[in-house]
Amino acid sequence: MDIKVEVLEGNRAKITVTVEESIVTARVKKQYKDFANRYNFPGFRKGKAPRPVIDSMLGKEAAVGTVTDELVNEFCPQAIDEAGVYPVGQPDFGEGTLELVKDKQDYTFSFEIGTKPMLELSGYDPVEIEMPHEGATDDQVEDEIDALLEHYYEIVDAPANTKVKDENYVEMKIVATDDNGEDIASITNDEMQYGIGSGLFPKVFDDELIGLKKGDTKQFTMDIPSESTVMTSPLMGKTSAINFDIEVLSVKKKKLPELTDEWVQERIGVESVDELRKELVEEIESQQSNMFPRLKEARALGTLTDRLQGEVPEELIEESESTLLQDFFQQLQRQGLTLDAYLKQADISSQQFRDDVKQQATDMTKQDLALDAYAAHAGIEATEEEIREEFVKAGAEDPDALMQQWRENGQMYLIRQGVIRQKAVKELVDSAIVTEEAPEEPAKTGKHAKVADEDEEKAEEIEEVSE
Repeated sequence: MDIKVEVLEGNRAKITVTVEESIVTARVKKQYKDFANRYNFPGFRKGKAPRPVIDSMLGKEAAVGTVTDELVNEFCPQAIDEAGVYPVGQPDFGEGTLELVKDKQDYTFSFEIGTKPMLELSGYDPVEIEMPHEGATDDQVEDEIDALLEHYYEIVDAPANTKVKDENYVEMKIVATDDNGEDIASITNDEMQYGIGSGLFPKVFDDELIGLKKGDTKQFTMDIPSESTVMTSPLMGKTSAINFDIEVLSVKKKKLPELTDEWVQERIGVESVDELRKELVEEIESQQSNMFPRLKEARALGTLTDRLQGEVPEELIEESESTLLQDFFQQLQRQGLTLDAYLKQADISSQQFRDDVKQQATDMTKQDLALDAYAAHAGIEATEEEIREEFVKAGAEDPDALMQQWRENGQMYLIRQGVIRQKAVKELVDSAIVTEEAPEEPAKTGKHAKVADEDEEKAEEIEEVSE
């Protein structure tokens, strides 16, 4: 096979393929032999009918037409691969029909194909990125301890004069009636404990409780919200509003356990608070060791992609979108889910889903083109051994046979492209200039939060005495 490549405008190429005479002759001979064995021709034994008889019965173009189709289907993908182009879309053979092969002659055919554009970057110097501090900080350890203590909280009475705030619990007597004055049994309760912000009732209900204290009563009416909550959902369509008569029996708050050696021994199973801190440090650093390489790569790629210049072909985005959707639906199938069930679970509309996939496909395509530009500028290539290693890593029983199959199918460019991009990512990340992120503003966590809570409790006790 001999090929010629002509670069056209608009990211297209014209590829001309010439199949040598010996291949054409062998294929034509084989095709006539196949016809002779496949069909019954009067007066001739199976496989013995001569070409003129076959042409007379099946048509003069039957054999050469079949050979033409076979040669084009076989050599077109191989020609694309040997031409070294990265195809976009399907080959275009023009509006007319392909010329048929002629026995004992070379066969030449041409087609056009869209090609991946080679865009440029605004700069090829090492990317500059910021990364979080490596190693566990005191604040991170305190946050982990806070989360741990939060898991073991208990609800206790707040000082008697405590006013209800967002973080409180309210023990209350509640009487609820509908818009006809009938009792709502599902809500009415002589002693109900309710956490502000729990979502059992709408926020407007919580707002009515804010500022109340033990012994206070309050009457108010709340419209049934369009977005249902646990307590209002059963009432939708049955009443337009709920009338409440509330009596606050007590105000409660969460109390976290005291962090002591005895407590961690009993609850966590470690010898001391110091030992707990050491384990948390190790856990945080282990998480960082798994997360930081991926984070560094993502930030380096994001910075590189921002440098991409030029128009991204819509065909490439559509290919990425098709791949994403195919992978997504295969995953849904494995999980036994339908698209409707997924959308409901994710609480998004079908249009939002399509928009998200489109955006993800666009981002992926831009990232790939940025890597291609970086690799081309750096002269990064894929060797045959590196390509073969990909088939070995895939677990192929016969990597060389599978490579040949991919080559004959014209798919080797996919492996080559993947290897080049992997090498480009490694070089990009290894050469990145990394600075440490500025620390965030300190939050009220750990010991500081505990002190603040104690100060607030003392203030409430003083307020109670003064009243």
